[in-house]
Amino acid sequence: MGRVTERRRVIRIRDGAISTRPDTLVAEEPLEIRLNGKPLAITMRTPGDDFALAAGFLVSEGVLGRADELANIVYCAGATEDGSNTYNVVDVTLAPGVPVPDITLERNVYTTSSCGLCGKASLDAVRTTARWPLADGLGDGADGVSPPVRIEPETLSVLPDRLRAAQRVFDRTGGLHAAGLFTPDGELLDLREDVGRHNAVDKLVGRALQQGLLPLSGSVLMVSGRASFELAQKAVMAGIPVLAAVSAPSSLAVDLAAETGLTLVGFLRGTSMNVYAGEQRLALRTAVGGT
Repeated sequence: MGRVTERRRVIRIRDGAISTRPDTLVAEEPLEIRLNGKPLAITMRTPGDDFALAAGFLVSEGVLGRADELANIVYCAGATEDGSNTYNVVDVTLAPGVPVPDITLERNVYTTSSCGLCGKASLDAVRTTARWPLADGLGDGADGVSPPVRIEPETLSVLPDRLRAAQRVFDRTGGLHAAGLFTPDGELLDLREDVGRHNAVDKLVGRALQQGLLPLSGSVLMVSGRASFELAQKAVMAGIPVLAAVSAPSSLAVDLAAETGLTLVGFLRGTSMNVYAGEQRLALRTAVGGT
């Protein structure tokens, strides 16, 4: 299996002084995801947690929602002409009776940025196929209904530092995105790193699927970088009610959050943040006004 990091020789220039040294880089390799033996998608990722990545991807595509819907995931031997296993191709087998989506050469699934859909069509697709509504639960958790999620802005403000402190590979490479799953009290539940922030989220969601933890209705998703439509969609499809990002959201991500009830927070830096949708889950102590 490919390594998470690789070493390369670099020329280092510091204040006019020139030297050579080895540098640690994050590895990037393609992963082909097959579904019941048929090619479905290719993503560039950091090797590791490949089975979770594939499972999480299928959650975001609306194919999987429960652990018992997944029969098996294996690396495909013989994926190359010489029959060797590159560990860059995985085949996901669905459990009997689980519907297999129509797979065409154009990959006409609805959820990725390459699908050819945009705007209202994408919003409608996610809203109508999400298995778990993001409306706050009314129970205490004993009956399977999660209690309402409420989070203090002060708790949100510490999540970026906690996310960064847990990034072990970033410390060595400086080249990885991270996605962290937190409780509303700020406890880190899980963290995944990858060259693609969408892959990091898929790895989180896939691990939760494999452990039978979906929907993640009592959690907060914190991501490095910006909050794209794709990340908002992945949060909604996993039943995550709160998405926070250190940078800006896209307009379509905000539209999706408003459409589905997702709490979306951007520009989360220190005690400053912008709340774009779902402010009812934040324990705001003063009235919100203005235009």
